[in-house]
Amino acid sequence: MNRQTQTFNELDRVIHEPGRLMIVALLFAIDQCDFLYLQHETEMNKGTLSSHLSRLEEAGYIEVVKTYRGKVPQTLLSLTASGREAFKQYRKKLKKALK
Repeated sequence: MNRQTQTFNELDRVIHEPGRLMIVALLFAIDQCDFLYLQHETEMNKGTLSSHLSRLEEAGYIEVVKTYRGKVPQTLLSLTASGREAFKQYRKKLKKALK
């Protein structure tokens, strides 16, 4: 196996999936957002977005906080410190693989 192929194989598969990559990239650029904002930006349906968020939460990459804005339920999302570090490493490895 050549070095480039090996580098691609080392990419974080949790982040590498296109939908999750989009979510992590968006959350990396901001401190926190709500579910509806993320749904609008990613153009995913609720079920697909929820599935991706669950996988990222299981990996410890995002924090999900259920709260209320007045009487309306609100789900707030943010990257954890390990999620930020994982995305930084992902970008670093991807750049290396593409050279």
